[in-house]
Amino acid sequence: MSWTRGVLAVLAVCVLLLTGSAGCGSGDGREPEAGGSATPVGELLDATDEEGRRYREVDAEQAPEAGIEVQPEADDSWDVRLTVRGFRFSPAGTEAKAVAGRGVARLFLDGDLLTPLRGPRYRLAAGLVPRGTHQLTVRLYADDDTVWAVDGKPVESTADITASDAEPTGSTRPEETGGRTVTEPAADR
Repeated sequence: MSWTRGVLAVLAVCVLLLTGSAGCGSGDGREPEAGGSATPVGELLDATDEEGRRYREVDAEQAPEAGIEVQPEADDSWDVRLTVRGFRFSPAGTEAKAVAGRGVARLFLDGDLLTPLRGPRYRLAAGLVPRGTHQLTVRLYADDDTVWAVDGKPVESTADITASDAEPTGSTRPEETGGRTVTEPAADR
């Protein structure tokens, strides 16, 4: 009788393998634990970002969203916090293919790439932000280096930050002007 159970078990395994319900996947390329399709998504556009990476157009309902908040710190650095919806950061070493709602963020200062991000926090060193008002932009990319896009525009968010010197400029330092304030003529500035 025990050999009958063995034959039935083998037959059950064969049925499970043939129907694709043995936990090995259904053959449709989905990764249930990943929360998104393992097959490429969206439509590749001819449009590219500043570095030549193509846009990957997705419907607004399927598109990830990004937000950015920047707070100054006591040491003159900046605490950068990203908020994302419909998006997961991929760990280093992830296969280079587009999966819905997954990838990396890239941080730009005035259009120049600062760093790729694999998480929602970043400390922006004071030395990287010269005096004045600047734009800090976060843009979302798929793991295949395409830019997530909606209506032909990249999925990104921008915040303005203003860096100022802690000390007065040379022309207004009292110790250098004998205690009086000196204003330079506009033509000399």
